[in-house]
Amino acid sequence: MPESKEIVAALEKIKSEYAAAAKAAKSSAELGDWKAKYLGKKGELSSVMSSMGALGAEDKKVVGRIANEIKSAVEALYEEQLEAVHSSEYLARLGVVGDVTLPSVGVPRGRTHPLYDTLEEISSIFISLGFSVADGPEIEDDYHNFAALNFPDAHPAKEMQDTFYVSSVGDKEMLLRTHTSPVQIRAMKSGKPPFKFIAPGRVYRHEAIDAAHSYVFHQVEGFCVDNKTNLADLKTVLEMFIEKYFGKRLPIRFRPSYFPFTEPSVEVDVECLVCSGAGCKACKNSGYIELLGAGMIHPNVLSNCGLDPNIWQGYAFGIGVERFAMQKYGVDDMRLFYKNEMRFLGQF
Repeated sequence: MPESKEIVAALEKIKSEYAAAAKAAKSSAELGDWKAKYLGKKGELSSVMSSMGALGAEDKKVVGRIANEIKSAVEALYEEQLEAVHSSEYLARLGVVGDVTLPSVGVPRGRTHPLYDTLEEISSIFISLGFSVADGPEIEDDYHNFAALNFPDAHPAKEMQDTFYVSSVGDKEMLLRTHTSPVQIRAMKSGKPPFKFIAPGRVYRHEAIDAAHSYVFHQVEGFCVDNKTNLADLKTVLEMFIEKYFGKRLPIRFRPSYFPFTEPSVEVDVECLVCSGAGCKACKNSGYIELLGAGMIHPNVLSNCGLDPNIWQGYAFGIGVERFAMQKYGVDDMRLFYKNEMRFLGQF
């Protein structure tokens, strides 16, 4: 009949062997054999523990405590190794080679395009000034893009060499919108004043491509209609916006101009930040760059939207997003934004 010392020695032998044997198991089947060897009904632990019946009460306590500690450790190791083996087998089925727990090797991160960031920043500034955001289709009809905005039928902007026309829909002549101003018409027709909206989006014009022009670009249309707004309000809003966007006051000039949908009309120039007013190809050596056009909404436009111009008046402006991005980031050629050159885009 075995004595307590012999049983303890057998337990110590199991304790010294089971961990190394578990780590040697490379598959679920091998780990199953390992479990059966130590924890099975005919396993080594069961065999040792069955021989404890003849021990005295005190010896049973001592040997039982040792046996239970070893059994708990073996069971815990089995669960741990089983998870590792299953993970290894799963990765093997996927054809993954190597240790997936190792740190990654610096995969390059994507980022938003600088034009998108500029569009978002411009929009957020006007939202902070109380404007809401409106949207409209990029494929427009002639009425919303031209006629409702007081363009005469013979206006040069409507000619084929200036506008991209697409297939007509019924009696409607369809085109790629040349500005986001049609959103102004749709918004004014669908609600009641007062209005205060911006309409950011992509527009298309048949332009000769150079450092400051492209056939596709981005614009933010803004307009406000109520019964008391005036040109001084427009000037104040644009000065506040320009200061917020560039983070400082800049020399600004408002020049009289002409747009069919505003009267009076102005063009707004800002001192060129690329050359600090010295003259460069971005500003065509003028020292100033035209960033936006604006004015008081023409009474005919209000009438076309069902609003009485004797009661309502408003202002509108159109911002060239690319030009604002060029000024802020010191870029002297608009075409760089569209070349998908990662070394250039990675700077932003």
